[in-house]
Amino acid sequence: MTALELNAEIYRAMGEIANDETLLAKVLKYVKGLAPAKKAKEDAGWATRFVGAWEDNRTADEIVDDIRSARTSNNIDIEL
Repeated sequence: MTALELNAEIYRAMGEIANDETLLAKVLKYVKGLAPAKKAKEDAGWATRFVGAWEDNRTADEIVDDIRSARTSNNIDIEL
């Protein structure tokens, strides 16, 4: 279902939902479930724990050279 179709379906059902408190409560519960969880917001900065964690005696240029020299080429023949 596209966003446009969903939007149209919501507007079509709005009258029905607004007049039924049980249905409205179910819809609100569903929509609240779509919102990002509080824990997700707390975990959003997980990567900052690793800042500065890399320890190496090599210079940046040496690391770059090592990465480039370790690259391989995949020569796989694939028949279509």
